[in-house]
Amino acid sequence: MTESSPRSERILVCGATGYVGGRLARRLLEEGYRVTCLVRSPEKLTKFSWGQHERLTVVKGELEDTEATRRALENIDFAYYLVHSMQSAKGEYAQRDRELATGFRDTAQTSSCRRIIYLGGLGELGADLSEHLDSRHEVGEILQSGRVPTTVFRAAMIIGSGSASFETLRYLVERLPIMVTPKWVKTETQPVAIRDVLRYLVACLGVEETAGRTLDIGGPDVMSYRDVMQVMAEKLKLRRRIILPVPVLTPYLSSLWIGLVTPVSSSIARPLSEGLKNRTVCRNDDAVRLMPGDCLGIEAAIEAALGKTQQGDIETRWSTAGKIPGDPDWSGGTTLTDRREITVQGSVEQTFAEIRSIGGANGYWGAGFLWQVRGWMDQAIGGPGLRRGRRHPRDLHYGEAVDFWRVTKLVPNERLTLRAEMKLPGEAELDFQLEPSSAETTQVVMTARFRPKGLLGLAYWYAVLPLHGLVFPVMLRGIAKNVQR
Repeated sequence: MTESSPRSERILVCGATGYVGGRLARRLLEEGYRVTCLVRSPEKLTKFSWGQHERLTVVKGELEDTEATRRALENIDFAYYLVHSMQSAKGEYAQRDRELATGFRDTAQTSSCRRIIYLGGLGELGADLSEHLDSRHEVGEILQSGRVPTTVFRAAMIIGSGSASFETLRYLVERLPIMVTPKWVKTETQPVAIRDVLRYLVACLGVEETAGRTLDIGGPDVMSYRDVMQVMAEKLKLRRRIILPVPVLTPYLSSLWIGLVTPVSSSIARPLSEGLKNRTVCRNDDAVRLMPGDCLGIEAAIEAALGKTQQGDIETRWSTAGKIPGDPDWSGGTTLTDRREITVQGSVEQTFAEIRSIGGANGYWGAGFLWQVRGWMDQAIGGPGLRRGRRHPRDLHYGEAVDFWRVTKLVPNERLTLRAEMKLPGEAELDFQLEPSSAETTQVVMTARFRPKGLLGLAYWYAVLPLHGLVFPVMLRGIAKNVQR
């Protein structure tokens, strides 16, 4: 896409490392706007093609930090608020979202910001509204209650490569030819393609009539979740799925099932499942009237998303968003290590390219089955297991999820560090360090570190230590073999 001429307006994007925000920031830069991103981990922006754009300003900080928010809002004309929690912890996410929205509203009122734009969720209002959707609505109301005019968009399921709802739908349909589902499978919804969501979010900047309004956005098709699943099956070239709705499956049980079958953890699946009981259909056509344009139907939206997935061209992914815990101080406390090394017949560049392909469909260099067993064990106790895979088969960046790991350090041709997000009685990481031995050989040092929590943590470490003796040498030999090949 050709970039437009530079514009004078400056725009703040809160949530730029998230699924929608990462795509929106690029779109705004292409439209010529000057963009500021408030992010807690600026390193995450390195994975984006626009991460070093000349019109991009990055402010490090969190929304909880009023001073950081104030700095980010300096000289801002418009601000996108694309922040919400998805971890279901006894309703704590709703309280956190309430506090963040209130703080942002109050700080924006003292700034130059002329308008706030927020993306929330559709859902029929009333006592039966799920806690997740109710929280999304409440955030919009909090932002609109301030002195800065706020445009609230409300969308149902967003269809796009890498979105949580799309990935959940795809995996369910791919893996289950017969599905016993909750009765909400009959509920009507109005999905919208991610490209149309972005079009609306950008277009509203030039339409003053959208200020202070709540606008429902959706694609042209209204259908039940059961019908959406059948469309997905058709586009995946699979037989029609046998879907059996039953009244006894609660959102809690549904979230456990989704967590078992799909890459989405049960803690994230639960608020999604609870929201599926509510009809999510546009109540008016104000958005279409104010910002006319053709929207993709459900078939075209799914085809486009599947095409991006099959090509490995996933710009943003649901699993990348969120807070990354700070790296432990491995030099203090009780830290247990397992260090192994090998000399590889290949350059540092070749070796690092091989190591950064770890996980996902690429596997673990001959030790894939043992890691798969470890993934099943983790999944059985509520961890992510190996279901998340990776965004791209070869490309890897800071902050990305790889199976049950998270990239916490990536120095090209020098170091890759993965922090474990599996359920563990302690903190663990797997670290690869590279150093050239000569022009054509590379020394690879692989170190597993573990900081145990109590006696259970110590027992866990010594229980898995013999398995390290099986797995790690296989991995190192596999790396060396692939580089030589």
